[in-house]
Amino acid sequence: MEPVLVERDGDVAIVTLNRPARMNAVNDALRGALIDALARLNADPAVHALVLAGAGERAFCAGQDLDEAAAVTWQQIVPWLNRQRAMYQSVRDLDKPCVAAVRGVAAGAGFQLALCADWRLTTADSRWGQPEVKAGLASIVGSYLMTLHVGHTHNVQMSLSGELVSGQRAYEIGLVTALHGEAELMGAALARARSLAALPPTSVRLSKQRLRAMTQPGFDDACVAGIRAQLECYADGEPQRVMAEFLGKRNARESQ
Repeated sequence: MEPVLVERDGDVAIVTLNRPARMNAVNDALRGALIDALARLNADPAVHALVLAGAGERAFCAGQDLDEAAAVTWQQIVPWLNRQRAMYQSVRDLDKPCVAAVRGVAAGAGFQLALCADWRLTTADSRWGQPEVKAGLASIVGSYLMTLHVGHTHNVQMSLSGELVSGQRAYEIGLVTALHGEAELMGAALARARSLAALPPTSVRLSKQRLRAMTQPGFDDACVAGIRAQLECYADGEPQRVMAEFLGKRNARESQ
């Protein structure tokens, strides 16, 4: 199964994270495929806008694949997090509008991917959040990305609690652009992408480049700070303990 699917609807490209059995969690195969697909579509003059979605009903993207994360040693953390950074940057680097259609869960890395898009459309009962602290990891990059959308109070509450909020609440505090019913979500995302694709591409490209330049120093700083923080977290051993406990329970359920 291809970890990322690409379809075309006229001048709109639909990019789908395609690991539904694992709630589209990010592993190295998905990460690399997404980076490559977005770079290719960004360079394609026939593509004027993108929709980013997740396969299945349960999740847009539930975050980092814990099988991969649990196997990471502290010596591997820097290159591993730099690959994660490159994935977020591939969305930020798009010179064409990107609409995220979020069904189900958008957590951790999935939450951050959605925050890098230009539009976020979702359902009222979707789930959004930054649960890293619950896994023994510091909330750094996601906390920075939230500063671009919400006030400090909401950022602190989500970053420190690790709790997920509903799509309705995410819309109310400014994380989400618009709410739609389950049946209308993808149609609404495509309609928004088509309206953006119809705009003059040079003015859109230059506007996006300027918006990216305004936020790039903060993003770069957060990524560096994230590496330092996660090195300390892994040295403490808490992420390994929490993830091993989760995977043990999951594997026991799956073997029944």
